[in-house]
This record gives sequence, structure tokens and C-alpha cells, in this order.
Amino acid sequence: MKLNRTVMGPQSGLPVILVHGLFGQGRNLGAIARRLADGRQVVTVDLRNHGDSPHDADHSYLAMAGDLAETIAEFGGRADLVGHSMGGKAAMALALTQPDLLRKLVVMDIAPLAYGHSQNDLIDAMQAMDLNDLDRRSDADSRLAAGIDSDGLRAFLLQQLDLKAQPARWRLNLPVLRASMDEVTGWPDDLPRATFDGPCLFMAGERSDYIDAQGEDAMRGYFPQARLVTLKNAGHWMHADAPEAVADTLAAFLGDG
Repeated sequence: MKLNRTVMGPQSGLPVILVHGLFGQGRNLGAIARRLADGRQVVTVDLRNHGDSPHDADHSYLAMAGDLAETIAEFGGRADLVGHSMGGKAAMALALTQPDLLRKLVVMDIAPLAYGHSQNDLIDAMQAMDLNDLDRRSDADSRLAAGIDSDGLRAFLLQQLDLKAQPARWRLNLPVLRASMDEVTGWPDDLPRATFDGPCLFMAGERSDYIDAQGEDAMRGYFPQARLVTLKNAGHWMHADAPEAVADTLAAFLGDG
């Protein structure tokens, strides 16, 4: 599947592919992309069923990894890959199944294991929202507040609402994401271990519990060479909480390509 993407920076060297998490889109990583693009070609993508990329009934990690492989092929056949949360799992799936496509791998605040939480309550709120006669984001925010209390979370989700459409529509494929939630929060149990031997960095947020002792054990099992760094004053959405620290850490690890 050809993913929607934004490309910036010089054409020389290996590209960096940046991959967002659940309910996100490539533009969420725009500040990080602009920082890295000072010396690298940077590609931000919308994953399938998100943003302006195509919709499909298959939202498995192998399918998303295949989309990333196709993107890398279009940009020369090898890349550095950075993924956050769901995008981090897709990046890990690609690294384990097609390791020759990657030089370096960065996984932001997620581990290669199944998590017990579900995000279907957010899908419930989005699907319950009346989209008729909406043309202002402030009105959309008021309606979404009936199901979601957090101002920041509503602002994040509303980036996926197309107010130019008549009626307004979600760019997210909400029915498929709901049906695939167990896969999204889970982890494929048949992926090979230790097949990617390139440099690998895991980044954890100090205020996040996504990489605990169990997660670190899983990380070591699949990526024995991985290095784990913890970013101060950052939660799960570390690129929003500590954008400069994330960008500096990525720039130092990835180098000039």
C-alpha cells in the first residue's frame, strides 16, 4: 500500500522514516522531522487507516510493516526507521522480518509484547459524535467533550477530523481500528527473535509505564543489542512533552546517514 507521506531535507544519504502511533498521523512528528531534516532526508508517513493514507480491512502489524517496506523501497531500499507506540511495533515487525532494509532502528515508548488496555472508549466517543453541520473546530471540541474529558486528548484526536468535508468526517477508519484493537494492543507471537543486529535504541518516557521490567525483558529478547534511554519529564507522548530532548537524542543516535 502506498502511504501518504511528507518529505523534507536534502536528498543525500539514507532517509529517516518517522512513524506515528494509534490515532495519529505523520504531521504529529513534524517538529522532530524538521530538526532531523537539517542534515538528513526525512519522510513522515500516515499509516494505513490513518490520515490521508488508504483504508484497508487488514490492520495487522505485518501489513503495516509491509507498507513501510514499500515506502523504504521507494526511497532507495534502505533507511533508518523511527516508530512511536503502534508505529514502533510496526517498525519492530519490519526489523525482525526484513532486517536488511534497516540500518538503525528507534522505538519510542513501546515494547514488543501485548498490553492489557484498549482504546475503544475513544472510538466510542468519536463514533457517537454528531458530525452534521460542523464547520468550526471549537464546535467539534464541544461535542467531543461529551465523551472525552481531556482537553489535550481531544485536540490530538480532532486533528483527524476533516471539517472541509460535507458532512465532516473522521480520516481514521474507526470500524477497522475497533475490530483490530486486540491486534493493535497485542503483539504477533510468531515473529523471529534477534534477526536484526543493527544499532537499536529504545526511548522510554520517565512518566510513562509502557516499558516496565517485563517490557525491558521482552525488548532484550527480540533485540539483544538494544540500548534503553529514559527521557526526563516525558510521558508516553514524549515527542509532545519533550520535543527538543527527543530530537537531540535521535540526531545523536542516527547521525548524518
